[in-house]
Amino acid sequence: MKALYVIAVMAAAAPAAHAQQVDPYTGNTVAIEEGRGLYNGACTGCHGINGAAGEIGPGLAIPGRSYARNTDAQIFDAIKQGIPETAMPAQQSKFNDDQIWKITAYVKGLRGTAIDAPSPGDIVHGEAVFWGKGECGSCHMVRGRGSVIGPDLSNLAGSRKTNSIIAALTSEQHRVYGPGGAQPHNLVPLQTYPVVRVTTLDGKTVRGVLRNEDSFSMQIMGLDQQLYLLDRAKLKTIIYEPKGLMPTDYDKRLSKVEFDDLLAFLTRLGSAPTLQEPEVRMPGGRDPD
Repeated sequence: MKALYVIAVMAAAAPAAHAQQVDPYTGNTVAIEEGRGLYNGACTGCHGINGAAGEIGPGLAIPGRSYARNTDAQIFDAIKQGIPETAMPAQQSKFNDDQIWKITAYVKGLRGTAIDAPSPGDIVHGEAVFWGKGECGSCHMVRGRGSVIGPDLSNLAGSRKTNSIIAALTSEQHRVYGPGGAQPHNLVPLQTYPVVRVTTLDGKTVRGVLRNEDSFSMQIMGLDQQLYLLDRAKLKTIIYEPKGLMPTDYDKRLSKVEFDDLLAFLTRLGSAPTLQEPEVRMPGGRDPD
């Protein structure tokens, strides 16, 4: 009787212990890339490539979707054992545990920001495309190098999803998707960078990105990277251009290899976000001593 009790306790404890398992390949870019290859080679018959929805299986990285299986162990079990009463089959006959952990790391990385599952490609060549043919540095700054006209991209991959980065490069209509990142959080909305062209009463023309304006003044970051503080009363014309400076046809401007390598570079810019400590304030707005 005592032996049966011990067996029962061990059996009950096993799932709980397994639930505590942590993927040994989380954040390991080499292993994640192997997981990507295993996934694309065996799982895209049901799911879409790179985590998109397929003809049978749902998308594994759909923006804003809530997932029933979030932990490493839950994703691992879903791959290994399958999901009862669904079309998801067990994969334990195809993959060993080590391979399943790599697929798990890839799938979980898809749900985070780009830094959690960076795109494959030649990073060095991608950086050369960024500063060269892509002309990205004419507007953007990375690690202190480049222009201040557009947003600083030094932490792009730590704050944006891969599909958001691709959309910004290829689509006029794009937005930031959330939640995402190493820790669940809502991603900060994209800032807007409207382009404006003004002419002063003495005939000078300034074209650039509108940084701020009110009923009396305008602040424009000119294409010459100079900040202009302008009195609206001294402006002859103000033209708000309908399109921004950011090209959205990089998939056509660049070859496939160039585009893929640029994406490999961009999806490695920055670090994974972490939970911030909550701000502590005393009643009445006083800071704690």
